[in-house]
Amino acid sequence: MLLRCFGARLGRNCHIYPKCRIWAPWNLRCGDGAAIADEVVVYNPADVSLGVHAIVSQQAYLCTATHDYDNSDFPMISAPISLEDFAWVCARASVLPGVTLREGAVLGLAAVATRDLDAWYVYAGNPAKRVKERRRPLRALATAEAG
Repeated sequence: MLLRCFGARLGRNCHIYPKCRIWAPWNLRCGDGAAIADEVVVYNPADVSLGVHAIVSQQAYLCTATHDYDNSDFPMISAPISLEDFAWVCARASVLPGVTLREGAVLGLAAVATRDLDAWYVYAGNPAKRVKERRRPLRALATAEAG
């Protein structure tokens, strides 16, 4: 309820755990059943969007801003982050500004997403590299057919 008071748009049955830190709730959108675990940091001067059943696990870091280090004034620059339906950011992983995790993409433990991740693949490492294909769960198939 508190996040909604500050402008967050949350779908039904979202699970936003009390020890996560959301810098700008008005820039957060979560689809039905999305989850943000304890100790997640959502630094979001730009929009962060989580699709249906998207998950951000404990101690992950979603960062929508950086600085232009080539400019002597060091201005902040930002770009949105999007986790599509059934995407998962595993524990201690980081997502950089402007990155989209396509439907069902998994960013593994402590991995760093520096560019968009393809749908239904698992990524690991720094920078994250595609390591294997992910099976689509029946719930995702049913959602795709209904939509």
